[in-house]
Amino acid sequence: MAVPRKLASVQRIADIQPIPNADNIEVATVLGWHCVVRKGEFKPGDLCVYFEIDSLLPMTDDFSFMKNQKPVKSYVDGKEYIGYRLKTITLRGQISQGLCLPLYILKGKRYPNDTRENPVYEFKEGDDVTSLLGVVKYEPQIPPNLRGEVKGPFPSNIPKTDEVRIQEFPQLLERYQGIPFYVTEKVDGMSVTVFVENGELNVCSRNLNLKDNDNTIWRTVKSLGLLEKLSSLDKHIALQGEFIGPGVQKNPLKLNTNEILFFNVYDIDEGKYLDYKEFVAMCDKLNVKRVPLLDENFMLPKTVDELVNVATRNSVINPNVMAEGIVVRPLHEMRDVDIGRLSFKCINPKYLLKNDG
Repeated sequence: MAVPRKLASVQRIADIQPIPNADNIEVATVLGWHCVVRKGEFKPGDLCVYFEIDSLLPMTDDFSFMKNQKPVKSYVDGKEYIGYRLKTITLRGQISQGLCLPLYILKGKRYPNDTRENPVYEFKEGDDVTSLLGVVKYEPQIPPNLRGEVKGPFPSNIPKTDEVRIQEFPQLLERYQGIPFYVTEKVDGMSVTVFVENGELNVCSRNLNLKDNDNTIWRTVKSLGLLEKLSSLDKHIALQGEFIGPGVQKNPLKLNTNEILFFNVYDIDEGKYLDYKEFVAMCDKLNVKRVPLLDENFMLPKTVDELVNVATRNSVINPNVMAEGIVVRPLHEMRDVDIGRLSFKCINPKYLLKNDG
């Protein structure tokens, strides 16, 4: 099961550093993120409310300082929200990812399910205050040619595709020193899960099982002959990949045709993901493409910044454009106490600056 993302949480300022040629701002480190703050507003060790990139902040007085930014719409669980989206930006040459605000922004707020007359909360490091502040994740509406009609919810016996960002869990780098990992290119598209149940092919987006109404995704899946291929196996598996190309996320890789690059094989019968070598063998057997492999014997660096340097690269798929980043997984599947399945991503900040519009 995916780890719930803390879009707004109470966190501790780990470090403060000056920004060259900047009189009024400095850079704070929170978890594994670097965030520009007003000079003197925080010192190392202070608690703050940290908002991650892709948070949609409500249009309330608390965030009136963002009123010069054009509001955008987000679509979460079929409901439309309007607010201010936090994006990766640069200020005086310093990349800033997220927003740090003093704890006083929490004063007088009430969790939606708290029916007490005058609730008082004691906040501590790590507390999730997303719902308290009315923050949701920015999710753009899926274009009609990809959306299709809904057959049902995403199946409960298959994990949804979602990777935590290493900046949220920097402790993973120390925890797994010396263990071999493999690294693949993170591809910016639309998540697709494909499986066969009772002789019927199923195609899912990140959250929904889609009807076969001859949309672009279904046509691409059918072209791979996956009904016959998956039905011929002696086990039930789900293929998970990224649907990319024209009409998907503004086609950042500048491709001429749509395709699916797979990154997971999940054994439904056993309730587990296949190890790396088994995953490669299964993709080869089914004759489907995988996301580009960058390194199959990767040792974790000691800092997030070092891993960000690895992720800051051009794409293998189209070397003329930047890669979205990397995904890092152990060669043998492992479980972690904090995130569950040991798998995380590191996004290329330069990619976000160019494509996060």
